[in-house]
Amino acid sequence: MQNFEKKNAAIRKAFLQYKASHPERMKPLLNLSWSNWGFGMESLAVSVKRLAANGIKHIELHGNRYGPDLGYKSAETRKILSDHGVQCSGICGMFSAENELAGNSGRVRQNAIDYIRSNLDLGAEMGARYFLVVPAAVGRPQKIDECEFERAVEALCVVAPLFKQTGIRGAVEPIRSAEVSIVHTFADALCFIEAVDSPGIQHINGDVYHMQVEESHIATTLWKSGRRLTNLHMADSNRCALGEGSLDLDTIIMALYLIGYNNDMCFVTPEPLGPGGDPYPAMYGKPDSGLLDRLVKQTAATFREREKYVRNLSA
Repeated sequence: MQNFEKKNAAIRKAFLQYKASHPERMKPLLNLSWSNWGFGMESLAVSVKRLAANGIKHIELHGNRYGPDLGYKSAETRKILSDHGVQCSGICGMFSAENELAGNSGRVRQNAIDYIRSNLDLGAEMGARYFLVVPAAVGRPQKIDECEFERAVEALCVVAPLFKQTGIRGAVEPIRSAEVSIVHTFADALCFIEAVDSPGIQHINGDVYHMQVEESHIATTLWKSGRRLTNLHMADSNRCALGEGSLDLDTIIMALYLIGYNNDMCFVTPEPLGPGGDPYPAMYGKPDSGLLDRLVKQTAATFREREKYVRNLSA
């Protein structure tokens, strides 16, 4: 067998043993959510209706409180979600060159600190379980200097106590080196978490698209992450709908069950943004409802189909 096949086989063996030994832990399904910022300028009501129609009961809300006059209004947002039986899984923090923790401008770092405060308020109002943190700007792969890591740690420490106070998990997301300048792997994220050293920031937000490049084996990395993982962004190998690429979804699902990921604090969150170096422009894109309908329908159906297959495996 090739090396990745050996790792696949080890996970399958462990999964089948786990399933046989702990049948009670297999009862809950994995929580399927969706990151909505990739829907562009589409209204939240239309997006949530689409998710509910495809059996998706959670949404990762775009962290769009960029200032006092911008972003979701809590009462209106709660009503939209409630009308369709959808809950907020978490808040997707958006960190650009204008509000990055690692920036060498004090004004930029202050923007990042203020942004986190505002969107933690949103998360608390919406019952979010996690808030996604990216230490450096998405879309800027070139380093500013050699002090980015230290500046990001220092800036995040300013607001770190708020995560514990709100009960929202701070989840650091490693992103491929083609998109960001620091924190590319799960190991990098753990180093960053340890440097921040705050009880409210102890988790990781994975993304299988980035992991294809930065990790040696996606499922093994997830398995080793244990309880650190609280959200996993999902797209196929080409960053499109599940089923359109070559992602080994079955082995990933096995690894998630092995770490007890089928619980109320953990989510699988599709974020199929398409290939490219900087995906952020998608948040302002003009939505194509037909395309988005097909994207969500295929991804949700493929994930549940593969999950059912994995759950029915036997030795």
